[in-house]
Amino acid sequence: MSGKTKTPPQAVRHERTFPRFTVAQRWEHAVLLLSGLVLLLTGLPQKYRDLAISQDLLSTPDRVELIRQIHHIAAIVLMLEALYHFGRIVYLMAKRRLPGDLLPTWQDVRDAWHMLQYLLFLRSDKPKFGRYNFEQKVTYWFIFFGILIMGISGLVIWFPIQFTRFLPGGVVPAAKLAHSTEAVVIAIFIIVWHVYHVHVERMNLSMFTGRLSEEEMRTFHEKEYERLTGGSVTKARPGAKK
Repeated sequence: MSGKTKTPPQAVRHERTFPRFTVAQRWEHAVLLLSGLVLLLTGLPQKYRDLAISQDLLSTPDRVELIRQIHHIAAIVLMLEALYHFGRIVYLMAKRRLPGDLLPTWQDVRDAWHMLQYLLFLRSDKPKFGRYNFEQKVTYWFIFFGILIMGISGLVIWFPIQFTRFLPGGVVPAAKLAHSTEAVVIAIFIIVWHVYHVHVERMNLSMFTGRLSEEEMRTFHEKEYERLTGGSVTKARPGAKK
């Protein structure tokens, strides 16, 4: 037998995490993601019919009708999700349990100016953010109003006869322009801004896991971390002077 004493294996250290999104919110995001993706894949070929891939997809009347039906089904799913989201907001407001984390405030303007100064090397410190920073609020409200515009314009395109009974005929081509343009703008915004900025650059998967690590909370939501723990980020960091 060897005279060496075996060192007992160290216990696995589990990093502390904080709740970020509820199961219901994550399901909402999944429905929004899937329905939006289907709408994009079925809508762009109809907007850009001159492209070769669009001509292949829309080569026969049956294919055109199928693409439209899939688009309409995805639109119904998205609108139902939006109505659920709006209904939940109204319910929480009635119960006075609606948190104001996503509402724009003057603090967001100050934080944006602070961040701009930091990026221009005019300040050495980043602004402290709460549960949602100004970038996340911009994303939420941009998509909120984008869905509203696309929903209304989509209904006008879908039921032109019914709408032109009480609206001028020019509302239909105007709705088509608004619908297709807003779709492209939202697609670019989500891919370039949201997907890259959140999921690629920061690898933030909290919308899928429902939680953020302690390090992520310290780095990106310092005010929220301090509120939940009752201490400062500086004191909580390993090696910080006491």
